[in-house]
Amino acid sequence: MTDLAIPGLMDRRRALLGPNMSTFYDDPVHVVRGEGVWLWDAEGRKYLDCYNNVPHVGHCNPRVVQAICAQAAALNTHTRYLHAGILDYVERLTATFDDPLNTAILTCTGSEANDIALRMAEAMTGKRGIIATDATYHGNTTLVSHLSKSNVPAVGFGLGQYLRHVQAPDSYRIPDPDGQHFAAGVQAAIDDLERSGIGFAALIVCPLFLNEGFPTQAEGWLRPAAEAARRAGGLLICDEVQSGFGRCGSHFWAHQKQGVIPDVVTMGKPMGNGHPVAGLVTRADIMARFRTSFRYFNTFGGNPVSCAAAAAVLDELQEKDLQANAARIGRLAADRLQALAQKYPVIGDVRQSGMVFGAEFVLDRDSKTPAPAYADRVVNRLRQRGILLSKLGRHKNTLKIRPPMPFSTAHLDLLMTTLDQVLAETPVAP
Repeated sequence: MTDLAIPGLMDRRRALLGPNMSTFYDDPVHVVRGEGVWLWDAEGRKYLDCYNNVPHVGHCNPRVVQAICAQAAALNTHTRYLHAGILDYVERLTATFDDPLNTAILTCTGSEANDIALRMAEAMTGKRGIIATDATYHGNTTLVSHLSKSNVPAVGFGLGQYLRHVQAPDSYRIPDPDGQHFAAGVQAAIDDLERSGIGFAALIVCPLFLNEGFPTQAEGWLRPAAEAARRAGGLLICDEVQSGFGRCGSHFWAHQKQGVIPDVVTMGKPMGNGHPVAGLVTRADIMARFRTSFRYFNTFGGNPVSCAAAAAVLDELQEKDLQANAARIGRLAADRLQALAQKYPVIGDVRQSGMVFGAEFVLDRDSKTPAPAYADRVVNRLRQRGILLSKLGRHKNTLKIRPPMPFSTAHLDLLMTTLDQVLAETPVAP
């Protein structure tokens, strides 16, 4: 019989999957079931999921499960055969974008989508220079992994020469109310790429800068950087894997909140509610250039079952008005976090954009010294109390609260009440 105890599972994991396979928490959770915003472990303990955006419309959403089962029982094949499901879905998907973003490629992962986006930039510009922030993550293909400074390997294919990293925005420490400081960094990186002879092809960002700690930004904050990229003849790629499908509350896509129309938008995790479907949306001229410059085929991308799952997610978002729910819950969460900040000086800053919210921990508000070890203790103590979330940001000291979209006021109350208790019981000093 299979050993289901945590130590046994960890030993098997190392033996079968190799070393350095990351897990959440000091005491990993062995999850066996999910429903809505809840997860259960092997011992029957219930956890409130305040982290996972993959089950965008809730774990094991009945509408999505039924769509997957029904389509799998009828047909599943690749796109070299004709099937209407991918066309129906892409029509619905592109209708959520502004013109001229009206054509798409479906893939299996966001990494693949970002890899294609970078190739599109090369095809359109004839250049290879890419700019990203110094605290981001965009995926794990050989090319895309180099965009994340924390992922750059000790050995590789010499791709680092094509990349430039600019300082990630930090509204708490680097005042930049109109985005001009960030745009100046982008312009300096463009100039450096052009001087090097590599040339500038694209700027790629998450429009909420989620991995960077989702700093507070006014609407239209990204516009100056986007204009700098366009003046230089490059593409703006917006990675909406985390920020899209209504999560920012005010708009269906976070780049719309930023007041820009990207050249390429990539998406992934929440697109099929856990079913492996991802993709990108772009202009027809970019798509045509890519299709004639590169031979590209994806066996599983856009298959009928994936399209059925993705369409069911759109149905659920629309019928349950989950974008409005994200806006409402986000506002309430910000108020609750601000109230906690009045009680606990360790909270240096509160930030929120729809159904993404959190607090940055500092050792001292005057110096704004990051407190990553404190954040670790809080995250692990919340896990012990049945609340699952994580941390992120340049200093890894900001709570990352990004629950499934059906998250309600009752769920928020449980989260904030428990967080209040944990903060009261967790000293800043080790």
